[in-house]
Amino acid sequence: MMVVTAFDIFNAILLVIILGVLGTWLYLLAYTVRSYRCAPRLYDSSYDEDYDPLPKQPRVDIIVPARDEEKFIARCLDSLLKQRYANFRIIAVDDSSMDGTASIMEEYARRDGRVLFIHAGEKPDGWVGKNWACYQAYLRSDAELLLFTDADSMHDEMLLPLAVKRMLKDRLDALTLVPRLECIDPWTKATLPLLLVFLHSRYSSLRVNSSRHDTGYFFGSYYIIRREVYEAVGTHKGVRNEIIEDGALGARVKKQGFRMRMFLADDLFSAVWARDIGTLINGLSRLMVPIYHASKAKAFGVFLITFFLFLYPFLLVPYSLAIQSLNLSMYIALTSTTTCLMIAIASLIHIIKGLGINPLYVLASPLGSLLIPLGFLLGMRKSKHGVIWRNRSYTQDLYRADGFRI
Repeated sequence: MMVVTAFDIFNAILLVIILGVLGTWLYLLAYTVRSYRCAPRLYDSSYDEDYDPLPKQPRVDIIVPARDEEKFIARCLDSLLKQRYANFRIIAVDDSSMDGTASIMEEYARRDGRVLFIHAGEKPDGWVGKNWACYQAYLRSDAELLLFTDADSMHDEMLLPLAVKRMLKDRLDALTLVPRLECIDPWTKATLPLLLVFLHSRYSSLRVNSSRHDTGYFFGSYYIIRREVYEAVGTHKGVRNEIIEDGALGARVKKQGFRMRMFLADDLFSAVWARDIGTLINGLSRLMVPIYHASKAKAFGVFLITFFLFLYPFLLVPYSLAIQSLNLSMYIALTSTTTCLMIAIASLIHIIKGLGINPLYVLASPLGSLLIPLGFLLGMRKSKHGVIWRNRSYTQDLYRADGFRI
């Protein structure tokens, strides 16, 4: 008669969990493949060929908020000034930078009349700095279309005309683009492919563009919105205390029934997500802030999900080889190893299709699987007292999760 011990029951629970994790990764892998295959691209040759040139180019104000971006702001402005679109202006906003950012933007404004440089000034209490800077630019704008983009982005010369064509042809109220995310440090190269699996499954164009889903989201690196729609959803003043203001604005646009669409444009522009290990962890922590503020239980649940999805399979492989429960060890080892393989394949797809980095970084998947739940855990810890973002400290009562869901 076989005796079932507590140790056997414990291992059976581990097996059941890893089977669930494996099933989840099979779904995420299939969704990743479908997302890249079916997501609409901004530039589609068949779409563009049957579309006549714009008879009239609506006025576009390109709003570029910047805080301590002296390493990237010049290349961003250079790429924007090369846009093959006649009717635009750049509003470059200094958000109380402590480096040479303001001087660089001011020099561009002196050299080119298409650049308007403004100081946002000290943000008032209750505002996130970037939101205040965007709002100050809006107050100085009179354009029909407002384009918000990040100071670390770089744009192909055809990006703006193609984006405006899409808006007019599809009669959109807002449009956002998915960039190619630049990885400039090894920590980000190890982590971002896995993070993209997590984020794209929730905020992919397949969900944002579907009327069956209520998901609305803007990528902060590029979104165009009609002025009257921006005002109808409350401008940045309506999301003034949002840490992730682009997600909150996108959610408002979708919720209020305006027509918005998301397109892939990784062949036309790029943006930097993190610069080093510090900004990587801080960026991961920032993702947790609005979730924690909305619900501590939900934030803890998100942390557990990331732990079991990313780190648990890699921990279970060596454990399965060490246990003596022969009836279960083989099944645990096989299932956990297969799950690790699914993680690596999903990571490799994003490495090749989304990031364009060395495929050998797939070998760093275990490191990325550690950093993601670690960053989320630190985000929960920081959220109890506040969060530091762009060298500013925000206390818990100054941010919320207006429409931001995960």
